[in-house]
Amino acid sequence: MSRTIDIVHLYYFDMKDGVPLRNRAGLELVSNGAAIAHSKRLADEVRKEKPVGNPDLQIVVIDESGREVHREQVYRNVT
Repeated sequence: MSRTIDIVHLYYFDMKDGVPLRNRAGLELVSNGAAIAHSKRLADEVRKEKPVGNPDLQIVVIDESGREVHREQVYRNVT
């Protein structure tokens, strides 16, 4: 019987709207895709808690090497 071992990576989810709020703990996930999906869920939670907010607010996903993986806009620009 072969076993597969999932390799996990540490990701940080910073909130940024001019001045970044650093996520110090991080979260272990299996891929960039999983981290991006998590950032989308975080943005949904923020919108549910506060339906109107700063249009510049983003969740910035940083991997364990310090590389930016993704930016998720929390509030969609309404024009």
